[in-house]
Amino acid sequence: MMSCNGNRENDRTERARIDAVLKDHGPAPLVVNIEDYTLENENFRLVLWTGEYLQVALMSIPVGGEIGLEVHDGDQFLRIESGRGRAMMGSTRDALTIIKDVEDDYAIFVPAGKWHNLINTGNTPLKIYSIYAPVEHPHSTVHRTPECDEH
Repeated sequence: MMSCNGNRENDRTERARIDAVLKDHGPAPLVVNIEDYTLENENFRLVLWTGEYLQVALMSIPVGGEIGLEVHDGDQFLRIESGRGRAMMGSTRDALTIIKDVEDDYAIFVPAGKWHNLINTGNTPLKIYSIYAPVEHPHSTVHRTPECDEH
């Protein structure tokens, strides 16, 4: 509930409720406010839902951090909920020919086989969610920091 000055009432209670469900809910049906979950997530990567054919992961990329240059066998969709960054894609790791500055509400579509990276260029954590098809990470994956990621 919002007060007249725009502050959330019972903010701590709402945060605790969201924190309690930041886990992999798949493959059970799930309906959530993806923006709230994405903004609340403080892990570098947290898989929110894993199904048979796709997966949703929440990410919080620290200031100056990045996803890391990678390529997948399947398609990937990324949406920026908060922050600023630079998206890069290309056919090889040494030829990232698509470079675009991105911010809140931008979507990034990465075709299978394209090398890509997303760098946080802002002064706050870059909050995104990512959809992988097919599934990319093991069920219930949580990487608290970039160093925990195995790529």
